[in-house]
Amino acid sequence: MSVVAESLSKVILGAPQTHRNLSLFPLLGDGIAEPGYVLLDAALAQGCARVTEVSEAGSVPELGLDNGCDLPVLLLDGEELIGAKQNRILNLSVLAPAGKRIVIPVSCVEAGRWHAESAAFRSAGRAHYAGGRARKAAQVSESLRNYGSRRSDQSAVWADISAKSARMDAASPTGAAAALYDTHRASLDEYLSAFAPVPAQLGALFTLNGQVLGLDLFDSAQTLTALLPKLVESSALDAVDAGQADGATGDRAAAQRFLDMVAAAQLQRFPAIGEGEDLRLVSPAVAGGALMAEARLVHLCAFATATAPAEDANGETRGSRIARASQRRSGRQ
Repeated sequence: MSVVAESLSKVILGAPQTHRNLSLFPLLGDGIAEPGYVLLDAALAQGCARVTEVSEAGSVPELGLDNGCDLPVLLLDGEELIGAKQNRILNLSVLAPAGKRIVIPVSCVEAGRWHAESAAFRSAGRAHYAGGRARKAAQVSESLRNYGSRRSDQSAVWADISAKSARMDAASPTGAAAALYDTHRASLDEYLSAFAPVPAQLGALFTLNGQVLGLDLFDSAQTLTALLPKLVESSALDAVDAGQADGATGDRAAAQRFLDMVAAAQLQRFPAIGEGEDLRLVSPAVAGGALMAEARLVHLCAFATATAPAEDANGETRGSRIARASQRRSGRQ
């Protein structure tokens, strides 16, 4: 049994919470009380960690993290950093060692800017939208398998943001993904208000119009509680984009099937950039990875590839099982 399968075998699927077309199934279990790391937002707020460009010239797929904290810092897959020469998202979860500087792999989510707005980055307080995280995760896994690097397909990331921005009427002079969240702030806040952590919750599995988007699972309920708003907003942006499908609600059977698929996925192991090991899921139906450190699964993220299809420049999807309500209303299929 793989470490992912073993971890999921101890998880209980809780009662769903639903708002409009989005449902959250809590993943319940016995986590550790004190995770032994500090989250990125807290580390930046405390001033013991700093994220900057790797040099004065900068490098799009890399940033430098100086961890002056007494504990390792956990950076979440898809977490967004804003400022410096352009906004970026984390390509995968990283456990940055205490007292060290490391180079972290990122993707740009602001195609039209390459000039410094600040010396260091600050937290955007959000994670990249779920469909974009899914596609990026598949790209990073392929990069690791083929080249030993943790890079996304940067052109594809930019094209994905551009298509979504056009579809959601979120204009930005620099092509920043931030405009998506700013434009739909009121709707996103409604979703954020509708979901709350429950006791013993270690993770969250989201379904959109009855189809699984993906899941995040942590080693501590404390971590989940702190990061849940980012995870909700990540999936909620896709929910706003998708629109409501008639009669579609959270499907417990579909959620359990997805858990079983993730558990059955093969794993490829790679030394982590920081502490631990990077594990990548190998499955035609699942994209994602996990961070393992000190013999435990610190973070697992997994996405249903069939519900996160690639989008072309016109916003059309290829192979999606989720038909957008807005498309159906206008006769587009």
